[in-house]
Amino acid sequence: MSDRSLRIALAQLNVWVGDIEGNARQMIEAANIARDRDGADLVAFPEMALLGYPPDDLLLRRGLPKAITAALARLGREIRGITAIIGYPEYQGDTIYNAALVLRDGERIAHYRKQCLPNYGVFDERRHYKAGDAPCVFELQGRQVGITICEDIWEKGPAAQARAAGAELLVNLNASPFHAEKQAEREGLLAERARANSFAICYVNCVGGQDELVFDGRSCAVDATGAITLRAPAFEGGVYCLDWPSGESSAIAELSSPEALVYDALVRATRDYVDRNGFPGALIGASGGIDSALVMAIAADALGGDRVWAVSMPSRYTAEISNADAAEQAERMGVRYDDLPIEDGFSALLGTLAPLFGDRPADTAEENLQSRIRGALLMSLSNKFGHVVLATGNKSEMAVGYATLYGDMCGGFAPLKDVYKTWVYRLAKFRNTRSEVIPERVITRPPSAELRDDQADTDTLPEYDVLDPIIEAYVEDGESIEGICALGYAEDDVRQTAGLIRRNEYKRRQAAPGPKVTHRAFGRDRRYPITAVYGDL
Repeated sequence: MSDRSLRIALAQLNVWVGDIEGNARQMIEAANIARDRDGADLVAFPEMALLGYPPDDLLLRRGLPKAITAALARLGREIRGITAIIGYPEYQGDTIYNAALVLRDGERIAHYRKQCLPNYGVFDERRHYKAGDAPCVFELQGRQVGITICEDIWEKGPAAQARAAGAELLVNLNASPFHAEKQAEREGLLAERARANSFAICYVNCVGGQDELVFDGRSCAVDATGAITLRAPAFEGGVYCLDWPSGESSAIAELSSPEALVYDALVRATRDYVDRNGFPGALIGASGGIDSALVMAIAADALGGDRVWAVSMPSRYTAEISNADAAEQAERMGVRYDDLPIEDGFSALLGTLAPLFGDRPADTAEENLQSRIRGALLMSLSNKFGHVVLATGNKSEMAVGYATLYGDMCGGFAPLKDVYKTWVYRLAKFRNTRSEVIPERVITRPPSAELRDDQADTDTLPEYDVLDPIIEAYVEDGESIEGICALGYAEDDVRQTAGLIRRNEYKRRQAAPGPKVTHRAFGRDRRYPITAVYGDL
């Protein structure tokens, strides 16, 4: 065992699924920075960094193994003067491993295959990968360095196995998605593993939005006592260094507030979705309500106000203050704002439907018709000008179906899909602490869909401070109706909410993707049948 100090560089990269050449270029640039600027001995890249994560069935494309082989050869040629740990998919015939390769001046020093394959929530790695079963420990400047990949650190076995094989330091490669409580869970777990095995752990994570997931970075390191010695910033790419065993590092970022983290996650996810899918900008239906106001703020912060287009589409039921507030926010944020009243179209369609509707009283059919007219207008503008429509619905609405299919659910991306209504208010208030862009009246007014006279959300739903905890218990915690009632909620409210959640699965299946920011999101994180009977379960 040497007493030489090592400088470890953690390359927190925003890689793009499928962009093998671009990802390789980022890795080469980061390795050069780590070597030349920081004098690092080792640079570690995130899990599956060469291909991006999660690749899903892209792994099955027949041309992918050849492309991966060519990219690894390029990395071997161009990463020099520093040892690198590369995350990549390893192909052995028809078998695929989630793997890591250690490169040093073109030589393949060691390689590792991920042992613990997560198969829950957003993960279904057993669909594609075979698990490894052996540790990987390699020598670097007389020191013994072990490797694990992501889920391996959440189980006791792989770290202990690396320690038994002689590892003095463990490097863990990750593609770990964000949710609001994630960093506390990570750091607590790393401290536990470090103390149990008497070694330091370096944890490198990727950053950026990928469809329904957003990766927060926050790469970190702990010493053998579990104390934090490095913490990289959230949602920012970069190369961050640690001297081991001294523990001196280039960054220990402060832990942000929950509101700041969630808001920044939504901004990062929206920016990457719009930019990576080649949209010139984003369209928003600006109702003057709290949801569209928050989405406008997120979009403008993500893309710049000049790439955001807000369209007001008032009807006979729209309050003047709604139009005024939407226009004021657009002006504050430098967002294009246009007014397209829907009264003529609404009247014409009511006339078309009148012979069939007859003398039936007005109900949700007439209400939803307004929403669908607005959706048609936004999608027409999208078709003509190329901007993606950002749906403005939140998690509370998605849960209970308080959103119109083919109406306000229209869009290519839904920034608030995993944000409860109570959190929409929290985030709006937080955003105004950075600069006051959302008019105060938008935050203080009672919420309304404004689809009929004197409408309020509470006409059909419990208050949101009651509704949201019930949804959280039922959706995220999997609690039964009996169990939620035992928490102190009225049985009528619980049964109404649970029934709405069950009945509206078909709507959620057709909803636009949106970034996961809670423990369990709708979409790939929660997969329920549309047609099912499960009553009080």
